Amino acid sequence: MLHLAATLAGARVAWGHAHAGQPRVLNVANAERSEQADHAALITLVETIEALSATRTVEDVAAVVRSAARRMSGADGVCFVLRDGDQCWYLDEDAIGPMWKGQRFPMTACISGWAMLHGQTVVIPDIYADDRIPHDAYRPTFVKSLVMTPVRPQDPIAAIGAYWAVGQTPSPDTVIRLEAMARATAAAIENARLYASLNEALERRTFLLRELDHRVKNTLASVQSIARQTLRAAPSPADFTDSFESRLMGLSRAHELLTRQAWGRTDLRDVLETALQPFGGLADPRFTARGPAIALTPETAVALHMTLHELMVNAAKHGALTAASGQVTVVWRIEDVDGVPSLALDWVERGGPPVFVPKRQGFGTKLLERGVARDLGGEAKLTYQPKGLSYALRAPLSNRIAASATSRVPA
Repeated sequence: MLHLAATLAGARVAWGHAHAGQPRVLNVANAERSEQADHAALITLVETIEALSATRTVEDVAAVVRSAARRMSGADGVCFVLRDGDQCWYLDEDAIGPMWKGQRFPMTACISGWAMLHGQTVVIPDIYADDRIPHDAYRPTFVKSLVMTPVRPQDPIAAIGAYWAVGQTPSPDTVIRLEAMARATAAAIENARLYASLNEALERRTFLLRELDHRVKNTLASVQSIARQTLRAAPSPADFTDSFESRLMGLSRAHELLTRQAWGRTDLRDVLETALQPFGGLADPRFTARGPAIALTPETAVALHMTLHELMVNAAKHGALTAASGQVTVVWRIEDVDGVPSLALDWVERGGPPVFVPKRQGFGTKLLERGVARDLGGEAKLTYQPKGLSYALRAPLSNRIAASATSRVPA
């Protein structure tokens, strides 16, 4: 306390030199009252610094400063102003009448902006005699005189405005105390921003851990399901190993695609390209693909990828791609199905050996007709014709399947 008093006493002398020649009104009724007022102001300043040390948000800082600055200065109103780019944001106020709380003004159009741009405390005994004041903005208020103090003068981030309803020149002690409070406020704002940044990082870390846990569990469940269904349908251990490994690699490629997309929405064409990669990709002349841009959620992208992978493997083993002249065409569009906008995707094979209805349904067939379609609330159908296999998927648009803002229909 004694150190702070000595600091303020020295600051008074410096302030006096810096503001020499300015009109001053000092309350010198008697030395005892002055000493009591100084003591009370110091107590308020110390309490304010202690309160600021406990704040965690900029809003908390503003709430402490507006009330404490008004008590300490004896002002009729105090505004807490944040610098927001090239604007002054009047974040909070404590006053005898409404001022500008919640409003924003250009830095060049208000006195708080002037104080921050110049890094100087402004003392104005008569606001209507100062051209830096936007008089029209002040006329609806009680304000006749003011002190505007920048927070961190070297690189201002805010300002504290104290206002009086009667024209006067605030005392040097009042200005010194407001400047001392502004220095404490600068540290509190930086601490609040650091706390917010750390809190955001912790929340992000918690979210990522939960997301990782969710994805790992989903992946393990998918692998378990693939293993069980593949084993049930495999006629021999060798067939199981071949089919299971192929499906695991398909799942792995789907996850690689989603990782490149930061596990955000993925375009249907990218999913198709990834599914066809082991067989030459869309650059292979045996493949034709066209359709608009369709955004898929990660879960939907994985399900559709596994469906396309299954079709691709079947075409390579038994279908069109077993013949040199074989062709696979994949076309998708948005169309109304019973009045509901839906994704319509068609896979058509031509030029391969004659196709016949299989004698039994394996895991692949069940996945194609029941898996993704049921998952998306749609329907799917495999058609076996001598000229080639066809697969039709219809699924209503939803938050999982959405037409992108821009359409991409490759030639």
